[in-house]
Amino acid sequence: MSDSDTQTEINEGLSGLSQSVPETSTGADQRLFLVVVDASEEMKVALRFACQRATNTGGRVALFYVMEPADFQHWVAVGEKMREERREEAERILHDLASDVNDITGSMPVLYVREGSPVDELEKLINEEPNIRILVLGAGTSKKGPGPLVTSLAGKFSGQFPVPITVVPGNLSLEQVDALT
Repeated sequence: MSDSDTQTEINEGLSGLSQSVPETSTGADQRLFLVVVDASEEMKVALRFACQRATNTGGRVALFYVMEPADFQHWVAVGEKMREERREEAERILHDLASDVNDITGSMPVLYVREGSPVDELEKLINEEPNIRILVLGAGTSKKGPGPLVTSLAGKFSGQFPVPITVVPGNLSLEQVDALT
């Protein structure tokens, strides 16, 4: 199964959440605030910031989930089952977050799911989707640093990245985020 087949299947499974084909899911002039979805606490802060900014500027939130590729290649059926389980998990997470975004902004987010390296797939998506105007990331607060995506994008790739990157401190409360926007 190719990546585009996976994207199509996931979009079909999520069709009740938002329009399934990114090219038709937004107007030509609609500004998207893209949030990379993961299980971190700082993602919640970044999502709240993106929702508030989208609401205040007439934009829309987009959620991006990257499934790590399975390394299990010995049996095709096992690999496919693992892919299916990851897809179901992506759908569940995006469904929950889409509901939260709709509650805050009054509109359903645009949803993107890819399989591969987060940095590579993020760059591909931003280059493919001209309505993505701002990437919103949450910075981790642990001693390990702000997180691998923030470190990669805000450091090494920042001068080459095709859209502005907003890094929201992960230690902000939701009330503090609301006061910023």
